[in-house]
Amino acid sequence: MKRIAVLTSGGDAPGMNAAIRAVTRAGIDGGFEILGVREGFRGLIDGKFISLEARSVGGILTIGGTMLGSARCPEFKDESKQRDAVRQLKNNDVSGLIVIGGNGSQAGAAALSNLGFPVVGIASTIDNDLYGSEMTIGVDTALNIALESIDRLRVTALSDRRAFFVEVMGRDCGYLALHCGVVGGAEAVVIPEAEISPETVAEELRSARDRGKRHAIVVVAEGSKYNATRLVDYFKQHSEQLGYEARATVLGHVQRGGAPSAFDRMLATRFGAAAIDQFSKGKHGVLVGLLHGKIKATLFSEVIKNKKPLDVGLLELARVLSI
Repeated sequence: MKRIAVLTSGGDAPGMNAAIRAVTRAGIDGGFEILGVREGFRGLIDGKFISLEARSVGGILTIGGTMLGSARCPEFKDESKQRDAVRQLKNNDVSGLIVIGGNGSQAGAAALSNLGFPVVGIASTIDNDLYGSEMTIGVDTALNIALESIDRLRVTALSDRRAFFVEVMGRDCGYLALHCGVVGGAEAVVIPEAEISPETVAEELRSARDRGKRHAIVVVAEGSKYNATRLVDYFKQHSEQLGYEARATVLGHVQRGGAPSAFDRMLATRFGAAAIDQFSKGKHGVLVGLLHGKIKATLFSEVIKNKKPLDVGLLELARVLSI
C-alpha cells in the first residue's frame, strides 16, 4: 500500500478541513494510506507525521481553519531545508505529498517537485490570487463574512451620517475588496491594482453626498498604498474635503474564521478527491484548481511563473451602480 501525506500551509482558509477530509477518505477508498503533517512545511522538516483514518476526519467538514495546523516557514526557501523535507518523507515511506495552500505554499510544493518528489497542490487561499484556479478554497466564505460586516456598518453609517472605510484582507491582491465593493454597494473601492489618491476618494464621496446620500461606504484592500487607517487619518487632517465623519474598520482575520460556506465545502471536497485521482493515475507536479467550471490540473511551472489577472473593469461597474 502506498502512503500519501497531506499538509496545510500558509494562511488558513475556511474549507481546508473539508479538503483534508476528502483527501483522507478518497485516498483510503483508492487503496492509499494517508498521513497528515502537522504545522505545514515546518512540521514536514521536523517529521511531524500522524496517521489519518476515516474516523480521524469525522466532524471536521463544518469547522473552519485546519485540523493539521499551519505555519509560515520562510526557511523552506533554502534548498537544504527542502532536501530535509524530502528525506523525512522517504524515511516515513511516503510516496506522494499533497500541499493545500496559496502562492507561497505552492512555490514550496513546486520546489519539492523539482527535486524529484511527487507532489500535487490544492488551491487554497482567501486572497484568490493563485494562478491555475478561478476560485480557491476559502474565498466564498471570506467574501460573505466581509459582506455581512459591510451590511451591518451601512446601518450605522446611515444613522450617523458617516463614511466607513472598511479594510478587507488580500495582501497585495484586490479581489476581495473589489467584489465586496460591487455586491456591497460601496461608494468607492480602493485596490492596489488601480491605486487612487485620497483626493480622488474625497471627490467620489462629495459626489455621493451631492446626490443626496447621507452615508458612504469605502471598501479598501489591505495592500493599497492608502489603507483604511491612512485614509481616515488623512481626512481627519482635511475634514473639509469629505463632508462625512470618517471611521475606519479593519476586518482582519475575522474573515478567515467561521464555518465554510456550502460552495467552499463542495470546492474543497472536489479538489481533495481530484488530488488523490492525480496520484491514482500516476500524475504529479501539478496544482488542482477550478478552470471554466471544471476541476483541472495545471503544471507547477505554469502556476509559479504566471500572475493571476484581476478584472479591474469591475471598478467601473461599482461606480455606475453607486449613483
